[in-house]
Amino acid sequence: MKIIIPNEVIERKIFLIHGHKVMLSNHLAQLYGITTSALTQAVRRNIERFPIDFMFLLNRKEIMNLSQFVISSNLKHAPNVYVFTEQGVAMLSSVLRGKKAIQVNIAIMRAFVKLRKILSTHKGLIHKLEELEQRIGKHDEAIQNVFEVIHQLMEPPKAEEKKITGFRMEK
Repeated sequence: MKIIIPNEVIERKIFLIHGHKVMLSNHLAQLYGITTSALTQAVRRNIERFPIDFMFLLNRKEIMNLSQFVISSNLKHAPNVYVFTEQGVAMLSSVLRGKKAIQVNIAIMRAFVKLRKILSTHKGLIHKLEELEQRIGKHDEAIQNVFEVIHQLMEPPKAEEKKITGFRMEK
């Protein structure tokens, strides 16, 4: 049994919250094909597997801030929502059993890896752009000086500087 979940579907369910790339419990439950309460129950029975850097709770205010974008209407009324970091999602594979859970977990891990590669590529591009800006910044000053000199040369001489000189020819 091979379950194919498009990478884009998973990627749209990964969010940056509290400085961590995370997935919400309701989205994970949906991907695994179980109810959110079943996922939560499995996690609570194995809570020692989920330290704070693997999973944490969003409070009411945070849920309401997210609700307009990502949380289904039934979670808007929940007192709190679990969110799982990449390590927490990996740990779910030891808690949720079955072939479907394995396949979904593999797909999610691949999405996290792809996201990490994309982010590292962007960091490299950002670094190169910063270097280019610094180099151009140094050249900008020199170019600006050249333009100033050119403008000075193009200006007509001032009235007081105009002296009519001539030659008188003698016979």
